[in-house]
Amino acid sequence: MAIDLRHDWAAALTQAGFDPGQRSAWSAEGLLPFLPPEAQDRLLDHLTALSTAGSRLATENLANAGESVPMMRDRMHEAVDRWRQHGFDVDMTDLWYAGDRHDVIDYLNSHGWDAAGTSVAELTAAHGISTQTDDEDEAAMFRSLAYVTARRT
Repeated sequence: MAIDLRHDWAAALTQAGFDPGQRSAWSAEGLLPFLPPEAQDRLLDHLTALSTAGSRLATENLANAGESVPMMRDRMHEAVDRWRQHGFDVDMTDLWYAGDRHDVIDYLNSHGWDAAGTSVAELTAAHGISTQTDDEDEAAMFRSLAYVTARRT
């Protein structure tokens, strides 16, 4: 079902036959940095309300997001410039939202989930991929970015 998350997607989902009494699996990977902080919380609140015990969620967490988003926006500008050289003319840099936001793991754990994160640095190292960089800001961002798995308790 396609729907704009700015609309009442939770109601539309249940009207389409979604049963919140059944366990569900949710994926919000690659989404949260594109939401304003209050919309991130609202999304997680809706997912919590729609999830029964045993439901699962996969998403990401960027610790200290308010500090990292400007650097990530700069990196996205660089990527968009490279994409344009190949005819891809989509600018996603204005879609990043800075500002203080809740730590996703802490938020989920305080709202009835058992959530944990694995850093990108850990995941890449486990697969023999180096994320070595001479840019300390970029290295800090890799250390703070984690993939989150959560189970509704």
